[in-house]
Amino acid sequence: MKATKANFWHNINPQNNTCSMQQSTITVVQSRMSSTRFPGKVMKDILGKTLLERMLERMQQSNKCGTIVVATSVNPKDDPLEELCHQINIPCFRGSEEDLLERHYLCAKKFDAQVVAKIPSDCPLIDSAIMDKGFEFFFENEYDFVSNLHPASYPDGNDVEIFTFSALEKAHLEATKKMEREHTTPYFWENPDKFKIGNFRWEKALDYSMSHRFTIDYEEDYFFIKAVFEKLYPTNPSFGLEDILNLLEAHPEIYELNAKFAGVNWYRNHLDELKTIDVSKTKKI
Repeated sequence: MKATKANFWHNINPQNNTCSMQQSTITVVQSRMSSTRFPGKVMKDILGKTLLERMLERMQQSNKCGTIVVATSVNPKDDPLEELCHQINIPCFRGSEEDLLERHYLCAKKFDAQVVAKIPSDCPLIDSAIMDKGFEFFFENEYDFVSNLHPASYPDGNDVEIFTFSALEKAHLEATKKMEREHTTPYFWENPDKFKIGNFRWEKALDYSMSHRFTIDYEEDYFFIKAVFEKLYPTNPSFGLEDILNLLEAHPEIYELNAKFAGVNWYRNHLDELKTIDVSKTKKI
């Protein structure tokens, strides 16, 4: 597919944004202002800061994620994201609006990255310990692609996908389906004959991916995430997955705020195309 002109700027304090000594590693946070279901969700207020800022704070607790980069589109509607990144000294890359595979590829190429992690900006409750577990699993083995999504076991919203630049380049050159370009990584896990694929599961051997929703796509998700931060952040800014689960057990009314959307994800619209995902891993509204 034809490359889209990309815009890049870099104004960063390494002490605030470099999570480890893995200098050739970047973690890409794909973000946008437009959303058919909940426009501007990443700029919603959480305790005086934007939802995106709160997510980046949590990611910066990781010891292994390399340089964090926010990758948005060249659409002028996404200008506020670039402005925010500039204010908080986070690198911002701008590329194709629809072709996320290309956006990640050009971003990785710009940073001369050998290892790329993908975390969507709708995961503001991401646990940095889960990120580090993924990186450890990746670096201790010789995989082309590693994730905790295929199969999933963590609560939705703890999405970690890590891959080599060479695998990303191969996918970028070979993927042709709109679904593969739009969602960045399906070409990896749909082609196990072309890539060495690894999966790291929740050590508890439980599957909360269809029952617990920590991601944001609807207004109810925002109310849930806001409530979690308001309860936990003031006394424990570094709260993790177990802290959230304990909170929900003590306050089931918070769990119920977005429970009706548990299990709803983008897979539901592509079950006729996906070979490695079945109906048990998604739910229609």
